[in-house]
Amino acid sequence: MQMFLRIAAVLAACGLTVVLTACETFHLPRTGKPVVVTSFTVLADIASNIAGGHLEVQSLTKPGAEIHGYEPTPGDIKRAAKADLILDNGMNLEAWFGQFVADLDAEHITVSDGVASVPITSDAYAGKPNPHAWMSPLNVRVYVDNMIAAFSRLLPEHAGDFRANGEVYKQRLQRVHDELVADLAGLPRRQRALVTCEGAFSYLARDAGLSEYYIWPVNAEQQATPQQITRVIEYVRDHEVPAVFCESTVSDAPMRRVVEATGAKFGGVLYVDSLSAADGPVPTYLDLIRHDAETIAAALTGSRP
Repeated sequence: MQMFLRIAAVLAACGLTVVLTACETFHLPRTGKPVVVTSFTVLADIASNIAGGHLEVQSLTKPGAEIHGYEPTPGDIKRAAKADLILDNGMNLEAWFGQFVADLDAEHITVSDGVASVPITSDAYAGKPNPHAWMSPLNVRVYVDNMIAAFSRLLPEHAGDFRANGEVYKQRLQRVHDELVADLAGLPRRQRALVTCEGAFSYLARDAGLSEYYIWPVNAEQQATPQQITRVIEYVRDHEVPAVFCESTVSDAPMRRVVEATGAKFGGVLYVDSLSAADGPVPTYLDLIRHDAETIAAALTGSRP
């Protein structure tokens, strides 16, 4: 409802005859290329690699933004209204997205279509698909194929370029997957436990042969109940987990309480729902996966202080 009130406010303020003048600041400068709008930064980076300069790719959210409970702004609405193609992740990641695209004319593609999902196993989300499918580079190959098909419909004359770019990117994804497995291969069985704030690592843990445990399953407005924290404290103690982690888009305060209660180390910040700024640690998706694998392996093996 809030989103539709925003739409009404924008239209009332601008009027039908001046939408492209008085409201011009609500969308980014156009390059003359078809515009692809993605729901968050990870998808924008992947899409840019496939587009290869033939398309203008934009992300609704900025680096560092939390995607789960995001509320679209009037600027987002104006930008999406001008898009030729809109991409979202799906799997209930963007709870707000259905209403957002309902009245838009642009083609809408859910890039996770075809991915074999891993179900969430606890709390109110139990049984629903874990939405963080991009945390497996192998899954992202499906994302790439869906993007190639959508981009080729948008610009058929460049379909060959999109296919070629996609094949190169899928080779890079395979290399990153191989690096991930190699980084974590040496962990002893007792240390192969990944404990995080959000349950966002089911796919990465599956690929790397790790068990996963977390404080809450999916980021939400209300999270980190005393019961959830107690449960994680007991797990870390029982399994002698050497290090625990939290994600960049949420407070690490609950996990710090686990650290205080167990003596486990805080292993570092992991990236999931957002890339960093260009000068940050994870400006691209491939950087994100490498950073997380290296951070997890170093903390769990004690190879850094």
